[in-house]
Amino acid sequence: YIFLDVMREDGIINKIRGGVVDACRIWAEEMRQTVRDEGVLIFFILVPLLYPLLYSWIYNNEVVRDVPVAVVDNSRTAMSREFVRHCDASPDVRVLCYASDMDEARALLSRQVVKGIYYLPSDFSTRLNRMEQTAVSVYCDMSLMLTYKAVYQTAMSVALDMNSQLQVKVAGNTTDREDLVTTSPMAVTPVPMFNPSGGYGSFILPAVLMLILQQTLVLGIGLSAGTARERNRYQDLIPFSRSYQGMFRIVMGKAMCYFMIYAVLGSYLSMIVPRLFHFVVLAEPSVLLAIMLPYIFASIFFGMVVSCMVRYRENVMLLVVFASVPLLFLSGVSWPQSNMPWYWECFSWLFPSTFGIRAYVRVNTLGASLYDVAFEYRALWVQAAAYFLLACLVYRHQIIQSRRHALDRLDYIRRRREVKRRLRERAARK
Repeated sequence: YIFLDVMREDGIINKIRGGVVDACRIWAEEMRQTVRDEGVLIFFILVPLLYPLLYSWIYNNEVVRDVPVAVVDNSRTAMSREFVRHCDASPDVRVLCYASDMDEARALLSRQVVKGIYYLPSDFSTRLNRMEQTAVSVYCDMSLMLTYKAVYQTAMSVALDMNSQLQVKVAGNTTDREDLVTTSPMAVTPVPMFNPSGGYGSFILPAVLMLILQQTLVLGIGLSAGTARERNRYQDLIPFSRSYQGMFRIVMGKAMCYFMIYAVLGSYLSMIVPRLFHFVVLAEPSVLLAIMLPYIFASIFFGMVVSCMVRYRENVMLLVVFASVPLLFLSGVSWPQSNMPWYWECFSWLFPSTFGIRAYVRVNTLGASLYDVAFEYRALWVQAAAYFLLACLVYRHQIIQSRRHALDRLDYIRRRREVKRRLRERAARK
């Protein structure tokens, strides 16, 4: 019995040792193919390194300044000119020209010479002097939210300031304190906590960085899978080889290759890029590491599952590029998560980027702790485990398919040899 137990233990140890050796061989082969494939190198190295820098550089100014606007002043009075002067003095808006009428202003807006129009009616000052309410029409170009925000908020600020001056004139107060109470009976002090500049870069860049990590991983793994199928005679993902005869060793060998690359790139995207462009960084490195570890694993195994559906290299590019913008919306960054329909919320749980973006934004931008993002943290580990098992299942199917094709080929060769042998025997008899 002792001898049998020792033999069993030796058999198990040999199997484990063989699996580890095969996994290392698969890792080396996958790394070799990654270095040789220019397309995979572009999506694994160049895109994660350069695209965040380009995107961050574009939005490094955070806000837009001196947005050109046209003014249609039908009042032509001192008060209307004062309104226009105050708008032009603001840092966000620059009065480019005066238009004679709305048709001329619309023509300038349609040619993108200006981004907005201020229209002051002919009775602007008359109604104010009569203590009546007047209106200033603001026309904005809605194709870019940043210019819309600058044009509209400038007009609102100037209107509120002029309203305060009119209230002081009408009130007839005798002291500055009374004037202050009249114009602002309840003082409100806005304190931007997590985005002091109110910039677009600090708002959207953290989510984009996490999405870049997942999408480039899926693109690179998909391109590698497409190359493997194109080089295979039967378009199999797995070659018929001794090292590729176990699903766990295949999944672990490939995952080791991808993890070695993206452990470095994940640190670069989550820690270095935000500091290079002075975005908000409130997270501790240990907390970021705890978030990035399951996120990278979940993205790797998710990409391996997706790669099994790729037949040609071009297919994965169409699929992933098309899904990038919807995934950003589903993450809850650009649209409130609470206002999202339940079925879209459930659908978003299929993608690691949903929980990865939410956890990273709350930790890095809002200063949350790991306990505050416990739900997203656990969800990422659940996704990593689920996609790991699913990757093992789909690769097992690929192994069976590759083995079947190899056996069919072997049977074809045997039958062909048998036919040749019979033909030679017949020729010898004759």
